[in-house]
Amino acid sequence: MTDQTLAAPIDDQQERQRGFTRYQSLLVALLAFAQFTIILDFIIMSPLGAIMMPSLNITAGQFGVAVSAYAFSAGLSGILAAGFADRFDRKRLLLFFYTGFTLGTLLCALAQNYHVLLLGRIVTGLFGGVIGSIVLAIVTDLFALHLRGRVMGFVQTAFAASQVLGVPAGLFLANHWSWHVCFFAIVGLSILSIAVIAFAMEPVAAHLKLKQDRNPFHHLVATVGEPRYTLAFAVTTLLATGGYMLMPYSSAFTVNNIGIDIVHLPTIYLVSGLFSIVTGPLVGRAADSFGKYPTFVFGCAMTIAMVLIYTHLGHVSLVTAIAVNVLLFVGIFSRMIPSQALISAIPDQSQRGAFSAISASLQQLSGGLGSVLAAAIISQQADGSLLHFERIGYVVVTTTIITLVAMYFVQKGVAEKAGKRMV
Repeated sequence: MTDQTLAAPIDDQQERQRGFTRYQSLLVALLAFAQFTIILDFIIMSPLGAIMMPSLNITAGQFGVAVSAYAFSAGLSGILAAGFADRFDRKRLLLFFYTGFTLGTLLCALAQNYHVLLLGRIVTGLFGGVIGSIVLAIVTDLFALHLRGRVMGFVQTAFAASQVLGVPAGLFLANHWSWHVCFFAIVGLSILSIAVIAFAMEPVAAHLKLKQDRNPFHHLVATVGEPRYTLAFAVTTLLATGGYMLMPYSSAFTVNNIGIDIVHLPTIYLVSGLFSIVTGPLVGRAADSFGKYPTFVFGCAMTIAMVLIYTHLGHVSLVTAIAVNVLLFVGIFSRMIPSQALISAIPDQSQRGAFSAISASLQQLSGGLGSVLAAAIISQQADGSLLHFERIGYVVVTTTIITLVAMYFVQKGVAEKAGKRMV
C-alpha cells in the first residue's frame, strides 16, 4: 500500500468503513510515539528545574531563558522551514528534523555548564519545533477527513502520556542517578523511533507531483498571503494564546490558592493525564461520528465553564481539585482535536507542509506571548498565593468565544469544499 493509495478518493463503501488498515494503525502509533518524545523533551525541563539549577550553578532567570529558548527557536524554525516544507518527501523531512532534535537532546544530556545546555535547547527547538507540523501534514496527506478526528485523538494522547509516564519516570531517573540520564533516555527512545520510521514507514511524496513554486521564499509568501488561510491562522493563534496563559501557573495556583499540599500535586497530574489518555481517542471518535464543529462547540462550552470554575476556586479537597482538572482537560481536548482535524482540511495539498509549519510557529510564538501576558496580569502575594488569577480566566473565555465564532466560518468553508452540510 502506498501513500497515493491512502490519499485516494473514498467511495461509498470505504466511507462507511471506519476502521484503520494495519499499516495505518502502525503509522498512527509511530507518529504518536514521535510526538511523545518531542513533548516529553519540552515539558521535562520544568520539573527538573529544582535539580538542574544547583547542579549547573545557574539562577532561576538563566533557567527561564533556557526553557524559553526552545519555544522561540521552534517558532523561528517553523517560519524558516515553511518555504521548503512541500519540496521534499515528508518521510525524509521527518527523519531529518527528528535526527536534529535527537542531536540537540544529546547536547542537553552532555551539558556540564549553562552555555552548552542553552545551545542544546536552541538546537532542540530549531528541529523539534517543526516535527509537529510535519506529523500534521502526513496525517492530512494519508488520512481522509472522516478519519482524521480519530487520528488526531490518538496523536494528541502523546501529551497526556508524557505527563503520566514520562515526567514521573524522568524524575525517578533524576533522583536516583542524575538529570543527565533523563535526556539520555529520551535520546534512546528517539533513536528507536527513527529506526522504526526509517524501515517501516513508506514515502509520503504524492504532493511532489503537483505544480509548486520553485522559490522557497515565494512559496512561504504565497502561503502566508493566501486569503483562505488567514482565518485558520487567527484561530490557531488564539487557541494557543488562551491555553498557554493558564498552564505555566497552574502548579503555583493549585498549591498556594487551592490549598493542595505539594506532595499531592503529582497525583492531580497523574489522574488528569490518565483520563486524558482515555478521552483523547474518544473525542476523536466523536468528532468523526457527530461532526468536528459540533464537538468543538461542546469543547468550547466545557472549557468556558471549567475555566471560570477553576480560576475562582478557593481551598477545596484533593478529590474536588482532581475532578475540576479532569473536566478542564476534557474541555481542552474537545477543542484541540476537532479544531486540528478541521483546520487540516483547509490548505491545498501543494501547500500543506508550509501551512502546517506556519501554524506551528504561530502556536509557539502566541504561546510565549500568552505566558508574558499572564505574567503581566497576575502578581504573587507574600504568602505565595496568586492575585488576579481569575482575570486570566476571563481572557481565556474571551478568546474561546472568539474562536467558537471564527471556527463556524472555517467549518463552513471546509464543508463547501467537501460538498457536505457539516464536518
